[in-house]
Amino acid sequence: MPVYEYVCGPCRKKTSVFVRKIGDSVEPACPTCGGRDMTRIFSSFAYHKSMAAIHEQSGPPDAAGPDYYKDPRNIGRWTERKFQDFGMEVPSQVQEMIQSAREGELPGPVKDLQPGLSEV
Repeated sequence: MPVYEYVCGPCRKKTSVFVRKIGDSVEPACPTCGGRDMTRIFSSFAYHKSMAAIHEQSGPPDAAGPDYYKDPRNIGRWTERKFQDFGMEVPSQVQEMIQSAREGELPGPVKDLQPGLSEV
């Protein structure tokens, strides 16, 4: 199902319209003001970089600048790199902790180190 985006002439609000088939006729109405003076616009799209591209752009962990770890995708890279340097596979428990941290959930031992994050 294609999704088309329209902008309302009177109120300038943008809205998305789902269509069953590409050839179907569409007569959109503005959900904000009810106007029918709608103009179809080009839809924006998301581009997601691969982890390899992100890591390449960020550079190696040991040569990183002060903003390196502000990007949560870089959390755990030093640990992963050290395991790789020693020819070892990252244990699944460690990999789960790294992935959780990248998604914003700090592992228990790390929470204890952060002021204001520990439970009272």
